[in-house]
Amino acid sequence: MTVGYASGVFDLFHIGHLRLLETARGLCDRLVVGVSTDELVFDYKKRWPVIPFAERAEIVRSLRCVEAVVRRDVRDKKVEWEKIRFDVCFVGDDWYGKDEWKRWTEWMAGVGVKTVYLPYSSGRSTSSIIDSIRNGRKMDNEF
Repeated sequence: MTVGYASGVFDLFHIGHLRLLETARGLCDRLVVGVSTDELVFDYKKRWPVIPFAERAEIVRSLRCVEAVVRRDVRDKKVEWEKIRFDVCFVGDDWYGKDEWKRWTEWMAGVGVKTVYLPYSSGRSTSSIIDSIRNGRKMDNEF
């Protein structure tokens, strides 16, 4: 059985989140999703999520493609892997080539974990949704 792992904030859950998780699930037998706590998000994004952790976790947990949700308190794949022992790690391709992911990809390969980059849904992000709300703009329909 192949265990897949994806992690994220999943704030203002949108079609990009759904597509990433559904695609990931199609590439493994069991998909476990790490949802970042409010404190973790603030620590690295310097802003609080709009939707509280418990609600974000419940939304992700309710998806048919998700087998389990885990609380994500740290941005350390070693810690996450020790807890879950996943075989494949899914991440948006917007992370490809970034130093942080190069390091994690190398480490994960050393323990037999495959990294799979999935298409990032450009034009759809929590930040772009917040920006549209602030500026009274309609979201682009061509997605």
